[in-house]
Amino acid sequence: MSARTTADAGSGAGDDAERSAQRPARQDGAARKREQRGWYFYDFACSVYSTSVLTVFLGPYLTSVAKAAADAEGFVHPLGIPVRAGSFFAYTVSVSVVVAVLLMPLVGAVADRTGRKKPLLAAAAYTGAGATACMFFLAGERYLLGGLLLIVANAAQSLAMVLYNAYLPQIAEPDERDTVSSRGWAFGYTSGAFVLVLNLVLFQGHDSFGLSEGEAVRICLASAGLWWGAFAIVPLRTLRDRAVVREAGAAPVGSGWKQLVATLRDMRRHPLTLAFLLAYLVYNDGIQTVISQASLYGAEELRLEQSTLIVAVLLVQVLAVVGALGMGRLALRYGAKRTILGSLAAWALTLAAGYFLPARTPVWFFALAAMIGLVLGGSQALSRSLFSHLVPRGKEAEYFSAYEISDRGVSWVGPLVFGLTYQVTGSYREAIVSLVVFFALGFVLLARVPVRRAVEAAGNPVPERI
Repeated sequence: MSARTTADAGSGAGDDAERSAQRPARQDGAARKREQRGWYFYDFACSVYSTSVLTVFLGPYLTSVAKAAADAEGFVHPLGIPVRAGSFFAYTVSVSVVVAVLLMPLVGAVADRTGRKKPLLAAAAYTGAGATACMFFLAGERYLLGGLLLIVANAAQSLAMVLYNAYLPQIAEPDERDTVSSRGWAFGYTSGAFVLVLNLVLFQGHDSFGLSEGEAVRICLASAGLWWGAFAIVPLRTLRDRAVVREAGAAPVGSGWKQLVATLRDMRRHPLTLAFLLAYLVYNDGIQTVISQASLYGAEELRLEQSTLIVAVLLVQVLAVVGALGMGRLALRYGAKRTILGSLAAWALTLAAGYFLPARTPVWFFALAAMIGLVLGGSQALSRSLFSHLVPRGKEAEYFSAYEISDRGVSWVGPLVFGLTYQVTGSYREAIVSLVVFFALGFVLLARVPVRRAVEAAGNPVPERI
């Protein structure tokens, strides 16, 4: 939790003094812009992991490795536990989320108490990049190695994002944050698209390069780790740590779950911040479910080829850049809250349109991918920047750990609703349209949050447009 325990939450003067002491001196414009440019490059560095590794290559490849190691009934036995080979990847992702959830609050609290975000960011980034690069050795029947590397890489990426996001309130003035956050997402989607194009050239033409399909995949996986590690140097050379003043008698950092509970208790003093976090949890669950299930919908319901689905993923990456920058500009004019609300309405309409897509017609699936891409980057970028206004100073990493948990660790209700709907109806069309409820409910919850009052309650200056 923060430098104050909940037991002394009533000492408002002490909290004000702490915030004042922790408030960094106002940077001149050139220094601030330099840090912002460096900050963008962490998204540029790590987004290739999400795109090439998690979204495209690792799931099918790790599943094939697990199947090669399976017994006659199709089971592998990690730690003596019988697991269907086809479920190993999904279970491993779930384990990585649990590990991240345990560690994120602890890392966030340590970063806020010590002010040393950059060494922690470096440790998390290079742990994740190293684990990803080592996926080159994932061959034969080494499914356990693949599972271990996935857990390490995924958990490290989650920890790094807590620290990365926590820099946003420190490097951008209130009126700049929507633009800065949107540019960060745009940098990430640009690198994801660029590296994915290179990976697809290698994968599709592996014979002409004298490689087997498996060797091509392993090179694609390892290259994502090398890219991540190489470009992480830029933010680590540019970003700087801020000194903090700790309040006398501050409670020590606790274990992961204990620290999360303490952070949530502290957030009870900021109920409007919690209200936004609840709204974000709901609509982001819908976003994450669409991302994870759209390819399944295309393959099983629309009967599209794998090459079509990969091109659609690439199209989403490219248009997400345009969407992130475009929605950042809209936020300058209409405010982040209104722009996010507009994006949620667009998400709902997109899913409704997806219900009516004809099978075996790639052009309409590409149109759906284009609609998703245009709202994907902006809705995520503006949610991050809006939340940054609602975080009390000196508690950035701690509060962003809760934000990251809601982003990565609690997005299971949507897939459950999707799966149950399919189980009951036998139709992926009914399943995809069932996700509209997440965007409708998220819209209502966000619309009820008085964001100006929430910013003031957090002790932060209120931007002209919010």
